[in-house]
Amino acid sequence: MPETVLYISGEPDIADLPLGLFGASTGAAAAILAAAELGNRVAAVVSRGGRPDLAGPHLSEVVSPTLLIVGGKDHQVLELNRKALASLTCEKLLKTIPGATHVFEEPGALEQVTELASAWFQHYVGAPDIKPVVGVPSPAPAKPSSADAELQALRRVIEPLPPIEDPAFAQSFDRFAASRVVLLGEASHGTSEFYRARAAITQGLIERHGFTIVAAEADWPDAATIDRDIRGLGARASVAPFGRFPTWMWRNKDVDAFVRLLRRHNEGKVPGEQVRFYGLDLYSMTASIAAVLEYLERVDPVSAAEARSRYACFAPWSREPAAYGRASLSRGYALCEPSVTRNLLDLLHKRVQYASKDGEDFFDAEQNARVVASAERYYRVMYYGAHESWNLRDRHMFETLQRILASAGPRAKAVVWAHNSHIGDARFTDMGSERDELNLGQLCREAYGADAALIGFGTDSGTVAAASEWDAPMEIKLVRPSRPDSYEGLCHRVGQERFLLDLRNRLDKELRSSLSQRRLERYIGVIYRPETERWSHYAHASLPDQYDAFVWFDQTRAGVPTPAPVTVGEDETYPSGL
Repeated sequence: MPETVLYISGEPDIADLPLGLFGASTGAAAAILAAAELGNRVAAVVSRGGRPDLAGPHLSEVVSPTLLIVGGKDHQVLELNRKALASLTCEKLLKTIPGATHVFEEPGALEQVTELASAWFQHYVGAPDIKPVVGVPSPAPAKPSSADAELQALRRVIEPLPPIEDPAFAQSFDRFAASRVVLLGEASHGTSEFYRARAAITQGLIERHGFTIVAAEADWPDAATIDRDIRGLGARASVAPFGRFPTWMWRNKDVDAFVRLLRRHNEGKVPGEQVRFYGLDLYSMTASIAAVLEYLERVDPVSAAEARSRYACFAPWSREPAAYGRASLSRGYALCEPSVTRNLLDLLHKRVQYASKDGEDFFDAEQNARVVASAERYYRVMYYGAHESWNLRDRHMFETLQRILASAGPRAKAVVWAHNSHIGDARFTDMGSERDELNLGQLCREAYGADAALIGFGTDSGTVAAASEWDAPMEIKLVRPSRPDSYEGLCHRVGQERFLLDLRNRLDKELRSSLSQRRLERYIGVIYRPETERWSHYAHASLPDQYDAFVWFDQTRAGVPTPAPVTVGEDETYPSGL
């Protein structure tokens, strides 16, 4: 292959053109070896179902941006590609095609490969005039007059918003107060405006419309510490909440201000009228085990000893629960499942006995036992496919929300804080249509219908608090201006600093049809990689179907973290970052 490249370089008509290398199977190793030898002469490399691992030590010599594409069901090759990805030091990305095997013979699989490879080469090789391959969906460019008409129609229906601190900001969302569940999203986990806007909206729903539950994409034990604080009960846990990566997601000045607001609201109110704060996530296996055992020690020491013995199954992996999943693969499926299930069933069988002593404490212990059971399954299935682990996690969050609402009574109403990827209806995104993933927003719509309001948030540019890798330090990163072919790009062209787009009632038939044409939408989690933003952070969606409303901040800034002791344990949002 290097000889071929050298031959091309000697042809006058094409010698100056940028060069991309594409290799499949063992040919991928040849392409990578050539890239390592030729350095900057190669503009980009794509491997399809390849064996880049065969390039061995030469992987670290590659400087060309490299895309590895592997079938989701090609498990052995996928693992080899993950190891090769870790050895590459260039700009790199691994993309899996859900449901595809090694030769990508499944319907639509090769078309997805072609689309990914074409986009990668167009970006890095710099050939904007490449024509799409026959059979690959490629949206026709909109006519200027059509685009202008859409933009003008959008300008007529958006509702400019005042600054977040203005009471009129929150009042704009009173229209959703009849819902039983209002889900407030965020386009990143590290943007101050999203936190402050959700706090203002939530305050309005609490003070004017009787909402008494705030449920967040956070771990149950950490949220329980916040809940006790805002109700004036004092801390029960000896460890400060939200002490693991990514600490800034919940330990930041905006969340601190919101917690103080809830504490002031609850002062002087009887327990049944106080606002409660709950966590919906499942990454707290170690902390939840400790909470269950602490509860049983108080109410039933004999059962506590039995539960401690069963939970000891996890002892070898207490500092790295994800390793439990790997061990289950190699040493026998579901090593600890019988133990955690038995502990949960024992708690449920003694519900009447325990709840009679303190029903609230029993509910907390029961939920912690459920977290352990869900986490045990989660860390196993994450090695079988991303969509299985994602679905398990979002089902756990939804079922937790349902139990919270049930415990609070039939008239209780909740505000949910979570990432856009969790609260926007997955059926109208690549998550559902391409990866068979569901999410919290979809499940809420299916359960509550119009009584669930799904509100997404977006921005064009600014700064964000995020990391570059797992467990890496938090950085203040520049958010790249949004792509012109994205919903964010369209919102930016509206020319308003802040606005609300009511997708339920404000769109006429023509504008709804235009906006429903699938476009790119940006998702930034605790990890932000602007150098591969198109592939790492954008996915297709249909905005009017995904949300009931969309809140726009054209320019945003990073949240400010507060000091926290860093502890080891489960990574929040692992492995998806959302």
